[in-house]
Amino acid sequence: MTLKEKDPAPAFSLSSTGGQTIGLKDLKGKKIVLYFYPKDDTPGCTKEACNFRDGIADLEKAGAVVLGVSPDNVASHEKFQKKFNLPFALLADIDHAVAEAYGVWKEKSMYGKKYMGIERTTFIIDGKGKIAKIFPKVKVEDHHSEVLAALAAIA
Repeated sequence: MTLKEKDPAPAFSLSSTGGQTIGLKDLKGKKIVLYFYPKDDTPGCTKEACNFRDGIADLEKAGAVVLGVSPDNVASHEKFQKKFNLPFALLADIDHAVAEAYGVWKEKSMYGKKYMGIERTTFIIDGKGKIAKIFPKVKVEDHHSEVLAALAAIA
């Protein structure tokens, strides 16, 4: 099933940095920037995370909570978060069930080798739990600006 804008966001509850479990229901009434990325501390993922970090004040001013999701475990997330001073939670989707629910667990190819992994995608979820905007196959350069512009259009 492919998610579309205005669809209800699939529920999730995942372990996160800071020893918490964060679920969709815990954030009811808030705008959520849920970004899926392939792997902690790799070039593209670091650039994307730092882009969100550098724009966090504007994103929060727009009323958004930023959450990063990858299949890495919490220990890996905490190292990544500390190394780059990331001011938002990273969620551990170790069995990639949430990535599958959001349709971003895909067959990928690198150097002719096929494997399953996350296709870099960002979802904006409105305060009612509906998907307000989807950014598929994200280009990491200045992505937070696109997200900020989309947030401005969401009630």
